[in-house]
Amino acid sequence: MAELFDLLTQPALWVAVLRIATPLILGTLGVLWCERAGVLNLGIEGIMVAGAFAGWLAVYQGLPLWGGVAVAAAVGAAFGLLHAALTVGLALSQHVCGLGITLLATALSYFGYRVAFPKVTTPPQIVPFAPMDWLPIPVLSQQTPLTLLALLLVPATAWALYRTPAGLAVRMVGESPQAAESQGISVARTRTAAIVLGSALMGVAGAFITLSAFNAFFFNMINGRGWICVALVVFASWRPGKALLGALLFAFFDALQLRLQQSGAIDVPYQVFLMLPYVLSILALVLVARRASYPQALMKPYRKGER
Repeated sequence: MAELFDLLTQPALWVAVLRIATPLILGTLGVLWCERAGVLNLGIEGIMVAGAFAGWLAVYQGLPLWGGVAVAAAVGAAFGLLHAALTVGLALSQHVCGLGITLLATALSYFGYRVAFPKVTTPPQIVPFAPMDWLPIPVLSQQTPLTLLALLLVPATAWALYRTPAGLAVRMVGESPQAAESQGISVARTRTAAIVLGSALMGVAGAFITLSAFNAFFFNMINGRGWICVALVVFASWRPGKALLGALLFAFFDALQLRLQQSGAIDVPYQVFLMLPYVLSILALVLVARRASYPQALMKPYRKGER
């Protein structure tokens, strides 16, 4: 217990928690925008891969780091537009289209990497974002600007969803598209805009991995983070503040298991540590999801004029 207490009081643990949570925060906010509008976007895993690759490649080719972030957002938005065309425009299955987007985006990214670097065995490296040493807050000063952006986007998303007409329109089409249509709101345009915005955030979440957490792109680096974001939205009951809490909770479990492995304080197989954040997150999800109030039109295709 003493060693565990020492781990919990180390600033390095909380620095790692915030770093691990950053792509989860961005990705969860992206999923939240899509699902608040009534559309399940299972393309997030592939969109994060595409954002990670596109942002890194853009910086490697000479763009500044923020230019790489913009490219990642644009690539994510493009895949979001494709997803919207399939699920909103053609009213196809949101599950199937989302998984298709994941497979397409992942395959294109890996193919693009092989074409750009056919004979490279070690991934080329870039100079990533530097920590914000000028900040007076100890834990935050060791993070990069993308972490600060992710944290600021949480209250910004809450304000946009609950304090603006556009946010009200998004929530209306996610709850009752018929009522929204009766008020002159275009369900198709609103859902498409929400999907494109959410997918852009997913692309930025992927870019964080290659432009901030690491300095190179390699296969399987997203490692299921997109699926975690989908689960975190349910844990958060589709609310931005709780989404931040859920991302930090999962990141805490993940950072803790890494340090428990390194310390050797508990003599158990390492696989137990690897599954610890997922088991604890599933337990928290089960306890919270039973009381979650989901958007009533989620995963329900809508055709104008139908009742």
